[in-house]
Amino acid sequence: MVTATHFRKKVRRAARLIPRHSLRERTEGQCAEGQITHPCCTLRCVRCPRRVACYFVIAVFQSQPFRPEPQARSRAAMDFSKFLADDFDVKEWINAAFKAGPKEAAAGKADGHAATLVMKLQLFIQEVNHAVEETSHQALQNMPRVLRDVEALKQEASFLKEQMILVKEDIRKFEQDTSQSMQVLVEIDQVKSRMQLAAESLQEADKWSTLSADIEETFKTQDIAVISAKLTGMQNSLAMLVDTPDYSEKCVHLEALKNRLEALASPQIVAAFTTQSVDQSKAFVKVFTEVDRMPQLLAYYYKCHKVQLLTAWQELCQSDLPLDRQLTGLYDALLGAWHSQIQWATQVFKNPHEVVTVLLIQTLGALVPSLPVCLSSGVERAGPELELTKLLEFYDTTAHFAKALEMALLPHPHEHNMVKVTELVQAVYGPYKPYQLKYGDMEENHLLIQLSAVPLEHGEVIDCVQELSHSVNKLFGLASAAVDRCARFTNGLGTCGLLTALKSLFAKYVSDFGSTLQSIRKKCKLDDIPANFLFQEDWTAFQNSVRIIATCGELLRQCGDFEQQLANRILSTAGKYLSDSYSPRSLAGFQESILADKKSSAKNPWQEYNYLQKDNPAEYASLMEILYTLKEKGSSNHNLLAAPRTALTRLNQQAHQLAFDSVFLRIKQQLLLIPKMDSWNTAGIGETLTDDLPAFSLTPLEYISNIGQYIMSLPLNLEPFVTQEDSALELALHAGKLPFPPEQGDDLPELDNMADNWLGSIARATMETYCDAILQIPELTPHSTKQLATDMDYLINVMDALGLQPSRTLQNIVTLLKSKPEDYRQASKGLPRRLAATVAAMRGVTY
Repeated sequence: MVTATHFRKKVRRAARLIPRHSLRERTEGQCAEGQITHPCCTLRCVRCPRRVACYFVIAVFQSQPFRPEPQARSRAAMDFSKFLADDFDVKEWINAAFKAGPKEAAAGKADGHAATLVMKLQLFIQEVNHAVEETSHQALQNMPRVLRDVEALKQEASFLKEQMILVKEDIRKFEQDTSQSMQVLVEIDQVKSRMQLAAESLQEADKWSTLSADIEETFKTQDIAVISAKLTGMQNSLAMLVDTPDYSEKCVHLEALKNRLEALASPQIVAAFTTQSVDQSKAFVKVFTEVDRMPQLLAYYYKCHKVQLLTAWQELCQSDLPLDRQLTGLYDALLGAWHSQIQWATQVFKNPHEVVTVLLIQTLGALVPSLPVCLSSGVERAGPELELTKLLEFYDTTAHFAKALEMALLPHPHEHNMVKVTELVQAVYGPYKPYQLKYGDMEENHLLIQLSAVPLEHGEVIDCVQELSHSVNKLFGLASAAVDRCARFTNGLGTCGLLTALKSLFAKYVSDFGSTLQSIRKKCKLDDIPANFLFQEDWTAFQNSVRIIATCGELLRQCGDFEQQLANRILSTAGKYLSDSYSPRSLAGFQESILADKKSSAKNPWQEYNYLQKDNPAEYASLMEILYTLKEKGSSNHNLLAAPRTALTRLNQQAHQLAFDSVFLRIKQQLLLIPKMDSWNTAGIGETLTDDLPAFSLTPLEYISNIGQYIMSLPLNLEPFVTQEDSALELALHAGKLPFPPEQGDDLPELDNMADNWLGSIARATMETYCDAILQIPELTPHSTKQLATDMDYLINVMDALGLQPSRTLQNIVTLLKSKPEDYRQASKGLPRRLAATVAAMRGVTY
């Protein structure tokens, strides 16, 4: 009986010789009632009731594919592919085979089904053995032939090795035998080359005598082409006579002959360039190129066309047109000359773009009157108020021409000499350089003149407040216009001057604003209230002060927005000048930045024109630091306008103080009269009869009643702080600081709005001033002591009604005033000694 282990080994050994896909295809095959469905199948199952033949193993090794008939496919077949698995388990396979068997096996005929499986496995093993034997037989038959092939290959390799050794030996022997002969041949070839060169040199040198003797006759012919050929020959001969003693004399003689040729051809050259004859001009270009006189020929070209352009400029200057129209006419003529001359020069010169570029450079430099003189006179005629505006008009005309010229150069970027293009850019923008270098001063003067036209002071307070409110938009309108002018006129390079001008603008505005606040203070009579004035409520000054605070808030808000816009604008315009290698406060980094700027300017000089780098390195270094800070820290984290922002904050604080004083100074004036009241040390009528009366029989005096009623009306007048939805007012109130802050250690409720803050500040100011005034009373009678305690209790009740906490000093004074003389020492324990001593002295109590 075949064991499972033995069977597994045989099946795996055979399955390795069978393609996996073939094994899968044949696992589903069954015969149909004993019919042989494959021509190579000869076996049948004798135990199967339906006589199912196991054609699988036999069909696997046949050349034709096994395809059972449709009827045979309907039954489940055994799966022999699992024998190939490394984790093959006999028990699992047998169980699976019985589960997939026919219904008869499930009905109790398990023995028959097992016999069928055994028969199929035996057939499979026989075929596997047969396949293994055939494969082994073929391998044994092929082995001798392989061995013979290997032996033959080995012999051929050995023969090839011997041949290579022989060839190597032959090469070595050939090198030894011929090395000396090859060296001789090389030396002979060098001698031959030198002799040929010497012969050619002697021939060229000999030509000098012949050509110099015939040159005079050649000049008589006045044939420029022939003369040029003779001079070219003499020039080549002279190159061979460098070491001769009379070389310098011959050079001078040759230059004199070239000058004669140039003088002879000059009328024709001028005529050719004036009439723009292409053929004649090309002939002269050829002649002058051969005699190394091309710069002289270009000088004739520049002179001919430059005269036309200079004449057109003089006609424009003599006209009655304004300077900006004259500049427009000049630039139109230059641009037209560029387009016309570039077409003609392309047919004549090898480097037409460079030639026409130099023509424009020389024309701009030879203008009479020059552009700097014209600009200076135009700016002076405009006057101080309009000089910057007029200068920007001229500059815009020039910038428009530069842009048109840049677009004309753009289609041929590789045909231009960037050095010459850079010179052209400098010639175009050069007249404005002196004004660009002092742009900061010009901008500052312009802004201050414009600001002087913004009125802040008026006769009535309400008009002043309204003008202050309207001035905010005017101020930042001036600042924004300055930023635009800086970008237009300096392309961002004047940023340092712009910042200085803006700081001066804000400083002047803050000064004028502060002066207006002082004027409003005087008009409201907050500093010189007469001592005998009638106490009455007047909230007009406070309402105007609230409007001024809102104006300060708008100033702070717009200042923050403007500073952010300024930082973004600086980065967008001047950021291109900051190289990636720049490092602040590093000389190496600054030099690398300069080199990087030069490289970038070589790419497009029109966009990278930089007048500041050479003419004011210190300001340029400051600009680089500003740009580096903005780029590294972000445009939202900067201090471009730190000083103006601080000044505006102080201005807001002054407005807060004005509003506070407009409310509190009336209270303060009443309180300052307390020490001077005669009722404190004068015995009242019937005082001796009322000494033993309780304290509640006394009523508060008029001064404290007025103050209490005034304080009680504060919440109603502070309502704008709560009801108005004004972001500017809210910003200003949060930025400002009120006097008389809460005392440390006070258990104060959380204040939800600014009205509570103001109410608390005024109340604390009242209590503190009241206490100071009380301590200045020289003497108190027993009756006045009770009266003063009654007044103070009234004020404490007012504070309680408003939800405010009385100050500790006020409470301590009340305690000392209410204590009996004999209990004073006990009552003063735990209180400040100076306070207790002062009250004791006022009451005349021994302490």
